This record gives sequence, structure tokens and C-alpha cells, in this order.
Amino acid sequence: MNCALNLSVSKALELVKYAALGLDMDVIHGFISNNGLSEAFLQQAVYWFDPLVEKLIEHQIGAKRTFVVGINGCQGSGKTTLAEYLCLRLKARELKVAAISIDDFYLTHTQRQQLALAVHPLLATRGVPGSHDLELALETLQQLSTTSGAVKIPKFNKAQDDRLPKEQWPVESETPLDIIILEGWCVGISAETEDALLKPVNELESLQDPNGKWRRYVNQQLENDYPALWQLIDCLIMLQVPSFSCVYQWRLEQEQKIKPASVNHRIMNAEQIKQFIQHYERLTQHSLKTLPLTCQYLFKLSENRSIVGYQEPQTFSKGSVFDTPKNESPLKDLLLRGPNND
Repeated sequence: MNCALNLSVSKALELVKYAALGLDMDVIHGFISNNGLSEAFLQQAVYWFDPLVEKLIEHQIGAKRTFVVGINGCQGSGKTTLAEYLCLRLKARELKVAAISIDDFYLTHTQRQQLALAVHPLLATRGVPGSHDLELALETLQQLSTTSGAVKIPKFNKAQDDRLPKEQWPVESETPLDIIILEGWCVGISAETEDALLKPVNELESLQDPNGKWRRYVNQQLENDYPALWQLIDCLIMLQVPSFSCVYQWRLEQEQKIKPASVNHRIMNAEQIKQFIQHYERLTQHSLKTLPLTCQYLFKLSENRSIVGYQEPQTFSKGSVFDTPKNESPLKDLLLRGPNND
């Protein structure tokens, strides 16, 4: 009985604490339930991410315009969850915010089939730079930043491997926005050097791209076309995984979330996922080497996706993060201990 009473008192104190932080517990619990998260996520989020919310508000006030936040993280790292949490917390502070995935700007299934015939068969698979409709992405971000009124946001259905018809796109009615959050596994990634492209990094490249045509095409897209989108980003957040080896299990978990709601749709089995993630390996490895030095906010993850450290590699600049020289400020290691990292 005393144990139950102590738990009730503890729970009540937790609710009081979260209410003081401006958290609508019904909304937060709905968010946790919809994303299949544990209650422990909230404690971690308040500790690690709520200070980031304050920083983003400060940046937006200083910018006096729509402020664009980029989130980079490999598949399954939690970037979509982070984007949604930041969105909830910022809206609770009465800011107009939208979280958008770069995945929703994939070329249609038909367009990728055409690209595969014209350039390389591997381009039929969504994901890599070159498989996005950049014109649509730029147009959407511009509308969300400048339009006063309703703006339709593209939506990609991964179970169908195709973009939804425009009449099914969600609508953002409160524009122009104060903050746009753009998340994706390749957000902010730079092009590789020509020498780095010479050697295949896995079996897929060895067997299906032996002459390097596919990877050179992807790299050219990063060098020539994607900077126009990256330069809209005012600050970049990275969720850094320990290594690419984590991606398979995390991507498998993602697929299982899609499966229950899907009937006769393109859901991948375990072997197909192993093949699929090889498309992402080269640039994921590249991002793990480069982005931790150039992003503004770096969260280090363990193999079970808990946060074990935090850094601010680059001081904030009022210009785009991608306009900031890499050597403008020294690396500031702000390694912190989380509530469960004793």
C-alpha cells in the first residue's frame, strides 16, 4: 500500500514538474503513444532537448524571419521523433512551426524509373541525392516562409513507394512560419572528393556500380544542386550514431512500424533491407566523418539510441551554417552526463 502511495505521489510530482515546463501532458502522452516510445523518453527529452528549444527560440527572435533548422541522422536514429518533439514544444511557446521530412520530396515512382533508364538502374531506389524533387522542396520552403495563407506540403507514402496525390497532401494554414524543421538522413551532407569515389564501399557498389557511374552521379548532385537547399538552413542538428552497423536493426524496426497499416504494399523483408541500406552506406559514413565538425548541435547516440553526449562544434552564425567557414571557431566539447548515464 505504501509502495503504491509513494508511486502515486512520485507520479503527481512529475506531472507538476512537467506542467511547470509548459507541457500539455495529454498532447505529450499522445505523442509518446503514437510514436511507440517509452515514458522514459519524456525525461530524456526534457533534459536534452528542452534547452535546445530555448536556443532555437532565441535564434528565431534574432533572425526576425522564418528560421530553418536542419536535422541530420541515419535511418532509425530518431530524427523524425526529435523534429516532432521540437515542433510540439515550440508550438507550446506560441510559435508557428512545421516539421518536414526531406523524404516527402522524393521523385515519384515513375520519375525514378525514368531516371534509372536514363542514367543508372540504382536510381530507381529512393533515398540518395538525385532522387529528390529539389524544385518542389525549394518552392515549398519558400511558400512556408513568405505566403500568408494555406500551403500544401508534399507527402510521400513509403509503403507504396510513391508520392501521394496533391489532394491528399497536408495543409499548413498558419503561414508564414516562424520556424521550419527539415529532417532527413542526407540533410546537410557535402560532396565527396573524386578520390573517395574510386573504391566501392560494399557489395552493392562492387556488383551493380563497378565503374562508379551511379556514385559519381549522386556526388555531382551534392556538389551542384543540393547546396541551394542546404543554404536555406540556418542551423544544423546532428544525431550521431556510433557506426553504420546500427542502421540495419534500426531500419528493420522502422519497416515493422509501416507493416501493420499496409496491405499489398511494398514492404521489405530482412534480406531486402540489408540490400536497401547499402544504397546509403557511402554517404552515411561520409557524414559521420564530416558533419560532427560543422554542425551547430551534436547529440551522440549509443547503440540503443540513448543520448550519451552533446557538443556544439560550431558557434551560431546569423548566416546559413553552410556559409560559415569550417575553421571559424574551435571545436567546443560540451560533453554532458544525462540523467541515466551515471
